[in-house]
Amino acid sequence: MAPEEKCGALNGKYELGRLLGHGTFAKVYHARNVQNGKNVAMKVVGKEKVIKVGMMDQIKREISVMKMVKNPNIVELHEVMASKTKIYFAMEFVRGGELFAKIAKGKLREDVARGYFQQLISAIDFCHSRGVFHRDLKPENLLLDEEGNLKVTDFGLSAFTEHLRQDGLLHTTCGTPAYVAPEVIGKKGYDGSKADIWSCGVILYVLLAGFLPFQEENIMAMYKKIYRGDFKCPPWFSSEARRLITKMLDPNPNSRITTSKIMDSSWFKKSIPRTLRNKDEEEFAFASDKACKEVETMNAFHIISLSEGFDLSPLFEENKRNEKEHMRFATTRSASSVISKLEEVAKTSNFSVKKSDSCVRLQGQVTGRKGKLGIAADIFAVTNSFLVVEVNKASGDTLEYNQFCSKELRPALKDIVWTSSTLT
Repeated sequence: MAPEEKCGALNGKYELGRLLGHGTFAKVYHARNVQNGKNVAMKVVGKEKVIKVGMMDQIKREISVMKMVKNPNIVELHEVMASKTKIYFAMEFVRGGELFAKIAKGKLREDVARGYFQQLISAIDFCHSRGVFHRDLKPENLLLDEEGNLKVTDFGLSAFTEHLRQDGLLHTTCGTPAYVAPEVIGKKGYDGSKADIWSCGVILYVLLAGFLPFQEENIMAMYKKIYRGDFKCPPWFSSEARRLITKMLDPNPNSRITTSKIMDSSWFKKSIPRTLRNKDEEEFAFASDKACKEVETMNAFHIISLSEGFDLSPLFEENKRNEKEHMRFATTRSASSVISKLEEVAKTSNFSVKKSDSCVRLQGQVTGRKGKLGIAADIFAVTNSFLVVEVNKASGDTLEYNQFCSKELRPALKDIVWTSSTLT
């Protein structure tokens, strides 16, 4: 152990406790944040070891990915620290252990398996929307919290969209053999999202069956079965589950089912768990029932940073990881005109509406990557004939909010937005 581990303190902030597990390059300890008393999992990686085998880029990639993917079904990275000899990942402490431990006891009931699978697909779809591909999905990399909620971990082999070659494909062979897609083994290049879907198909099969779909003592014989998509579903699989797994374990990546189609399948949509319904939806409903204030006044100091017309920089950031959750625009139209426009947008985009004289609340009807999209628009009066409208994400996924603002909201509001040319 490094000196800072021996004395049980790290950076004056964490007390390191018992060893939770270890791999070739890392050990994971239980630790406590002495500043707030919270438990964390501390992953400790030896610098010398990873440099020696050329894995430093992989460590950096894991840090970058975990900072990007904030999702209820993905283990959260709190912070990264380093000493001369070690790199420390302070991560969310997930108490329930690996999903693998549950499967080791035998197959799961179909409704239980579906609950875990729904959360897995939700997390992976979220990653893919950010251009991140996991590439090593297996039950050992799926943890459970105290309430049985699934958390995806171990992004050490993940890849970004930026890693695609000119042919638009990934070319690094990685993953655990029994869960790897045929095109990954083939070394001809592959789509990271489709490879992840294959792995999810193997995981669903294992959850329902209690054993692997492609299992041979000889690895080459197993690869041949994977190439052909040669597997059989046990008789206890329901016809819907059988149909979905067959579409996921299609050896042809071009015809393999997509995450959106998976989430739209009848088997997947049965009893969506509460964990996939974003808590913000309930908070949104509660907030919307409160009476909005009368039109507030806003002085010049509030609008010094306001650009002419739309303040749309959040929608067109070149770096998509720097996502924004609000936008603002000025108008010389009345508050009732603004509200009418927002109601029109809601009608065409399948949103429900709650409103008062100075605010509008839009609630999406379609469940997205982080629940249903909720949008709050508040109207402020600078003068009797000059208003500022502030639009914020109230719930749901930030990327989906930005896309909605860019493709739906901004075009619909264009004719009421104030610019200097309005005055000439």
